[in-house]
Amino acid sequence: MTLADVTYMPEAPAHDLEIDEINAEAFGPGRFTRAAYKIREGGPHDRSLSFVAMHGGQVIASVRMTPIAAGAGRAQMLGPLAVRPDFKNMGIGRKLVAMALAAAEKSNEPAVILVGDEPYYGPLGFVRIPRGQIEMPRPVDLNRLLAHEIVPGAVAELTGEVCHANLAKTPQRTTEPA
Repeated sequence: MTLADVTYMPEAPAHDLEIDEINAEAFGPGRFTRAAYKIREGGPHDRSLSFVAMHGGQVIASVRMTPIAAGAGRAQMLGPLAVRPDFKNMGIGRKLVAMALAAAEKSNEPAVILVGDEPYYGPLGFVRIPRGQIEMPRPVDLNRLLAHEIVPGAVAELTGEVCHANLAKTPQRTTEPA
């Protein structure tokens, strides 16, 4: 198998079952107790910003984006990102993240956040969110709260508890693209 055999496309409802299987394989039953999962329970992910990698007609990797709110700030939350074991360490996950970030920028999203490892996501443009700026609905390692800012100043507007954007109680401020 070569990377030329992998195709990438926007996620569609027909991919849901395979994506669920990949996430179960990658994260196990403990995924339901994580903070990011709690946020995702608040509403749907954004299919227009979510992508899959295909090989031989099968989904081998996926990345999803979910609209979130924290205070008056709005962003997308990247994840889960999962790649089937036989296809890891080939750059497929990084390509999916790059596609999701490009789609977020094209859609005028102000920022993207995630809970993840800085050594992996740092080279993709993510930096740590300052300690205490946001709170997750369940415990997380604060060193793993990362953000990719698209609109200058957008990450600073994310304050307080993170929730799905559908559940936001604070009106959204409008940060204009530069």
